[in-house]
Amino acid sequence: MNRPEREPSPRRLYKDRENRAVCGVCAGIADYFGADVAMVRVFTVLSQFLFPVTFLVYMALCLILPTKPRALYRDEEEEEFWQSIRVSPAATASSVRHRFRSMETRLQRMERYVTSRNFDLDRKFRDLENE
Repeated sequence: MNRPEREPSPRRLYKDRENRAVCGVCAGIADYFGADVAMVRVFTVLSQFLFPVTFLVYMALCLILPTKPRALYRDEEEEEFWQSIRVSPAATASSVRHRFRSMETRLQRMERYVTSRNFDLDRKFRDLENE
């Protein structure tokens, strides 16, 4: 059975084969959450001593996770955006909401000016200056 190819999604967890130490799972998790790879690896090793099932989870992720595509992000700005969404979706949504409110306020001011008498008067003055 042939499965159709999916578009690479920045919202998905991948194993990072380029920055791997063993299988790339820790590097993929670090990339996904924007964390330091070394810290994720140390945490993984320590958790294997405390919770032996960690090894089985790691091996399952080695088999299940797809490899990270090379062209997952267009640039570093897009990569930072997706990491911020994954780490703190509420803060990212709040930031986007704030930007839209700011643009809405500016648009309202422009509409008020364009529909006011001053706009028409200013346009007539500009026309007189150009003559």
